[in-house]
Amino acid sequence: MSERTAGPATRTGGPGEQEALAADARDTTCRRAEFLLPPSPASARHPEVAYFAGNSLGLQPRATRAAVLAELDDWALHAVEGHHRAAHPWLPYHAELREDAATLVGAAPEETVVMNSLTVNLHLMMATFYRPEGERTRILIEDHAFSSDSYAVRSQAVHHGLDPDETVVRLRPRPGEDCLRTEDVVDHLAREGHRVALVLLGGVNYLTGEFLDIPAITAAGRAAGCRVGWDLAHAVGNVPLALHDWDVDFAAWCSYKYLNAGPGAVAGCFVHRRHVTDPDLPRLAGWWSTEQATRFEMRPELVPVPTADAWQISNPPILSMAPVRVSLRMFAETGMARLRERSLALTGYLETLLTEVVRDRPLEIVTPADPARRGAQLSLRVGGGAGSGAADAAGLADRLHRVHGVLADVRRPDVVRLAPVPMYSTFHDCWRAADALAAEVSPS
Repeated sequence: MSERTAGPATRTGGPGEQEALAADARDTTCRRAEFLLPPSPASARHPEVAYFAGNSLGLQPRATRAAVLAELDDWALHAVEGHHRAAHPWLPYHAELREDAATLVGAAPEETVVMNSLTVNLHLMMATFYRPEGERTRILIEDHAFSSDSYAVRSQAVHHGLDPDETVVRLRPRPGEDCLRTEDVVDHLAREGHRVALVLLGGVNYLTGEFLDIPAITAAGRAAGCRVGWDLAHAVGNVPLALHDWDVDFAAWCSYKYLNAGPGAVAGCFVHRRHVTDPDLPRLAGWWSTEQATRFEMRPELVPVPTADAWQISNPPILSMAPVRVSLRMFAETGMARLRERSLALTGYLETLLTEVVRDRPLEIVTPADPARRGAQLSLRVGGGAGSGAADAAGLADRLHRVHGVLADVRRPDVVRLAPVPMYSTFHDCWRAADALAAEVSPS
């Protein structure tokens, strides 16, 4: 699969490449210069990688290093007094991130908190919102849910003394299809919703890049009497969100993918206003769950605050939050509307190029063709179908990186994912990816 067979759209130095470079020259939204790009392998033609793995780990903003060093300097200078005297005081540090995080997910500030990691937040949310009773015990997820979500919901079932194989319902696409249809989810809830205690789906599917219809599914779940939560790991910073208006009960997300806050970055959580104002709602609690005014009186009883902070367990990890603060400010400055507009153009351009490449090659785009039904991702199935292309997919991704400096990732058994991230990816990156695929995969 290594014979070079680039077509007219992908010929090195040809009109296709010049068109991509011209599109980048006209672009006023991309902030690529504010990020650190890894170097390409020595054998590649371009000095920097064309980075398409931002749906696994975003690039480092150049401003991040200074932000972390500033907190280290304040620690050295002030020690414990940094809680009040640091440039960004540590005691209320998480509150400084609240407004930008809320804007990003379409929420009110009091509905949003930056804390913990994604799966920890999902467990905290399920401790409150998964309350199995009578025949209403089931948890509804998608069959292609990220593994951590599967582990989390199954463990919640066991925690409540239930059989996870019976309790966790995995919705599958129709035979021969890769993506869930909204009407199938809605139909299931209409028929079986009386048995469902919790709906917990991924806003953008990690494998296919499908953007689920969050408002329609949320409305169907709530109409059936279910609690509805969303894992937004691949949605936040990728697609526009309006969690409050969509009437979502809760949501959680990580900050290390599209939000570019670093490996294992501090995550975020949304709880709808109707719940944050309910002091009797059951929740797990810790020191930072109580009101700030009396926190240091060390009372034994919790006084919950009427915000999402009531679900916060511990004081914020400042050195880990500094990159999140930098990232959220960048998103606030650019705005999701502009980023989504650029994402549609960038992903659409990549799709146009890939459509020509896959036409006569053993490659298939499995991401929805409708731009409204996808985020900044196109997933390619390699080889002859599930189970037959594992080695080829991994080998292809390796060659794309090693030979061409195009860094994508593989999801077993046979999918290569390409994420043209609107904050920093370029049209020329997209051209390079298509050119590399055309060179590395021979026509059938």
